[in-house]
Amino acid sequence: MKGIIGKKIGMTSIFEANGKQTAVTIIEAGPNVVTQVKTPEVDGYNAIQVAFGEKKEKNTTKAELNHFAKANTSPKRFVREFRNPDVQKALGESITVDIFTEGEKIDVVGTSKGKGFQGVVKRHGFSGVGEATHGQHDRSRAPGSVGGSSYPSRVFKGMRMAGQTGNERVKVKGLKVVKVFPEKNYILVSGSVPGHIGSTVLILK
Repeated sequence: MKGIIGKKIGMTSIFEANGKQTAVTIIEAGPNVVTQVKTPEVDGYNAIQVAFGEKKEKNTTKAELNHFAKANTSPKRFVREFRNPDVQKALGESITVDIFTEGEKIDVVGTSKGKGFQGVVKRHGFSGVGEATHGQHDRSRAPGSVGGSSYPSRVFKGMRMAGQTGNERVKVKGLKVVKVFPEKNYILVSGSVPGHIGSTVLILK
């Protein structure tokens, strides 16, 4: 598996020669620095550890400083691991957006926007109780009945109810790489990716 850590810049749209409009997400993908190379002999599996995003030295632990010093790089904010990489990289090497080509399919992993405590209409798409006559007071967004009577005499686990919404790890599969800008480390991906502007995402292929 090959991948890179990036930062979501925002969304825009591009137009093709035939006038077709495509909504795209701009991601600043890398450059990432290889901070550790794992091998079956030492670690029991193949993987490379990459780092992205600058971090102040005063906010970095001594252990992290020594770890990054081995790769001859400055402290980084985000560190991720990619197992079974297609191409082995040496310690301290950079991974850039060049690993992607226009037209190929990728997966993007991110943390969705947190929406706080939400009701069943927003959280699960319920339509509400509906009828507003015959004593239905303030029931238009209510969940309705949630449990039985004497049997089962409880609410089943997993019942769709109100609660914390968003702020979850989300993986969007099969997005198309529309355009790559190596000089700016930008990659344009069709459609939307999870997370707010400025959030960290993983791009997998």
